[in-house]
Amino acid sequence: MKKGIHPDSYRLVAFKDMSDGTVFLTKSTVQTRETESIDGTEYPVMKLEISSSSHPFYTGKMKLVDTAGRVDKFINRYQKHLDARKK
Repeated sequence: MKKGIHPDSYRLVAFKDMSDGTVFLTKSTVQTRETESIDGTEYPVMKLEISSSSHPFYTGKMKLVDTAGRVDKFINRYQKHLDARKK
């Protein structure tokens, strides 16, 4: 490997899968603003929409991954459209 091209600021970071709540620790240089306490120790936390703990390829289960309520917003908007057409 070339010297001097890799960062020196690796630290333990908690990566949190927001779809199933799984948290795993690994070293990273990612910059975060939030922290989370795990076993009494504070770690910077990086939130993920999906990881290997919730991805259908790894779990073998097909499930709907809804980030930020997008499906609910669509259903509500579509229902309002249908109600307006009935009037």
